[in-house]
Formats: sequence, structure tokens, C-alpha cells
Amino acid sequence: MKALPLLTVLIALCSSRLLSAAPLSDESGYWPDDAQLVISISMQFEATAQDSSDAGPFPQIEQGYHDTISPTWYQYGMNEGIPRLLDLWDKHNIKVTSHMVGRAVELNPALAKEVVSRGHEASGHGQTWTPQYSMSVEQERASYIKSADIIEKVTGMRPVGFNAFWMRHSKNTLTLLQEQGFIYHIDDLSRDEPSFTPVNSKPFVVVPYTFRNNDIVRYSGSTAMTARAYLQELKDEFDVLYAEGKHKRRMMSISTHDRIAGTPARVKALDDFIQYAKQHAGVKFMRKDNIARWIMKQNNVPTNPTQTVR
Repeated sequence: MKALPLLTVLIALCSSRLLSAAPLSDESGYWPDDAQLVISISMQFEATAQDSSDAGPFPQIEQGYHDTISPTWYQYGMNEGIPRLLDLWDKHNIKVTSHMVGRAVELNPALAKEVVSRGHEASGHGQTWTPQYSMSVEQERASYIKSADIIEKVTGMRPVGFNAFWMRHSKNTLTLLQEQGFIYHIDDLSRDEPSFTPVNSKPFVVVPYTFRNNDIVRYSGSTAMTARAYLQELKDEFDVLYAEGKHKRRMMSISTHDRIAGTPARVKALDDFIQYAKQHAGVKFMRKDNIARWIMKQNNVPTNPTQTVR
């Protein structure tokens, strides 16, 4: 008869320990597999679709003369850059998001198809190197439909994410993307975590891009870095976000461009960084479409101002 109270006490004690060991609801569920930090890498697939007058890193050629060198600099991205980056992702068994310009896919269909066949995401990046903000509504809608159709026809994947030309939208962009079945965009630098932007009273996911961890910024202009300096900056960025990830949702975004990040020294810097990141427990590499789908199921996500056609 005395065993019953003792058993009751033991059950209560065990239950208490189990409850105390369980994480609090507002400190868990930030990422799949309880990851402490998610890293998302973008791989721009855009070279060869540039305007014929684009001089790349060279001085603008005098009007009336044929530029023989700039096109070869862009072609490097397709001949060497993308293949080298694809091998790097395979080496580490990570999947990335490739923002594809429709015209570049048309010009390099086998390579675009290979990107998706290796398990990476094909995301929208416009049909040509034309700013979205200066288009009419009809032009902008048509460009999204055409580029999505081309990407789907060539790769077998219809894009659900979008990156605008130099990240600048028109006032209609998000509504037009929503009409076409897109679920997220990346053109927002306001947070180190995903967020919602209500578009016509429906949630549209922001999977934030990066200007600071961006090769086109860090390897060019007056602030140009060496690959070794860029590697150190990536490590420093990682260290802070990883520490913060114990208490809140943190995401690290890295941007790679076909003809810029795909050079030997810069691929080595990325290789060294990925190895460094993988030495830490709870680090997860994710495609942006998978991030967006995860975020759509969460409640603890910040919301941005409403976006509608004005």
C-alpha cells in the first residue's frame, strides 16, 4: 500500500525533469533540425546576357569601336566560373540558389540544366539586364513570364524566388511576382533573418540578400579585397551570427557571381570558409526556396510594411 505514493512521487519527479529539460517555445523552432545558424549561398547565373556595350571591369571603349575583351571576361563565368563553383558545392554536399537571367539560360542551356540536375535551385533574375523600376507594368509582367517559362523549359524547375536588377524593384514588382506564383524575393537588406511582407493582404517572404558578403562589392572598386581578406571577413561575420543564433533566428547570406567568385583564388577562399563553418555544430546550408517554405509555416517571423500597387 505504501508503494503507490512512492511511485506517484517518482512519476512526478521524472515528469518535472522532462519538462525542465524541454526548450522554451520562444527559444526553439527557429530552423529545421534545431540549427543554430543557416547559411544560404547565391550563385548568379547571368554572364553572356549583358548588354553589348557593357565594359565589365575595363574602361569604356570609345564609341564606334568594337570591344573585343569585355565579352571574354563575362564568358569566363560560363566556361570556368560556374563549373568550378558547382564542383565546390558538390565537394561539401551543399545546395545553393542560382538566380538565373532568362537570356543567360537561353545562351547556356546545358550548363543551366546541370545546375538544377546537381540539386540547386533555379531562381528568377529577370529576362535581361534591364532595371525593373523603369519598366511599365505590362513590360515587367511580360519579362517575368518569359524568363520563368525559359528557365522551366530548360531546367525543368519553375522559379518561385526573385532577385531584381541591382535589387531595385518597381512599385509593382511584388504584386506581379505574387500573381505569377512566386513566394519570396531577396531584395531587402534590413535584417539578418527572413521576414514577411504583406502583399495584397497575403504574406510574401523576404529571404534577405547581402551587400557586404557579396563578391561583386568586395572584389571590385575602391574597397577591393584580396581573397584572403574576404575569407577573414566571412569568418568574422559567421562568428557573430553563430553566437547570436543561440537566442534568435539568424541567417548568413553569401553572394557569388559566375565570373567573379569562380576564379581559383576566390573559390579557395570559399572552400576554406565552408570548411570553417562546418566545424561548428548546428550549422545548416539551405536553398532559399526551402528557407521560404519553412518560414511560411512559422509564427515567430517579423513583418514589414505592406506592399501594394500605388
